[in-house]
Amino acid sequence: MAYNGIMFTMIPCAAGCGRLAVSGSNTCAMHAADSGREAERIGNHITALEVIKDLSACGLSFEGMDFSRRKFYGCNFSGASFSRCLFTGVQMRILFFDFCKFKDCDFSNSDLEFLSFAGSGISGCTFKGSNLIHINYGGTAITETTFNDSDLYNSRFINADITRTGFEDCNLKRVYFVNARREEVSFKASNAAEAIFETGE
Repeated sequence: MAYNGIMFTMIPCAAGCGRLAVSGSNTCAMHAADSGREAERIGNHITALEVIKDLSACGLSFEGMDFSRRKFYGCNFSGASFSRCLFTGVQMRILFFDFCKFKDCDFSNSDLEFLSFAGSGISGCTFKGSNLIHINYGGTAITETTFNDSDLYNSRFINADITRTGFEDCNLKRVYFVNARREEVSFKASNAAEAIFETGE
């Protein structure tokens, strides 16, 4: 399914801080009267729908939310944090998760294309059995996470810090690990020879 709609509305925070207002509010998460209540409102909005489009939820904190099997298009979650959240079986197109924190989250069997996780922290998560196409993990800190059994075609881990993480039985064609620090990373049964680890390859 192609997404041809507009992107999230870029409404500035009424406090004049330069951040984006959360959808349905005139302030950003930092200047909300109750950011926890804002996160609950946005979380309930997501779980009430099958398709979520053009949502701005920058800087909110979500814990224990079940976003499984939803379809997300053109949304911005930059600077948000997610703890023990479920994204199993989701479809996502053109989403921004830049500078987010993910702890113990489950993206297994998901279908993700054209997402950015740049500068994020990802710990104890799973992306197992997923399509992760054209994803930017540039500058991420990834630990104790699995990407096993996934298709990561043309994704980027440039300047990432990756520890105790598995990329087993994955398609790594045109996946860039240039300048990525890797410790206890497994590429078992993957086509690592088709990945790019050095500039000029």
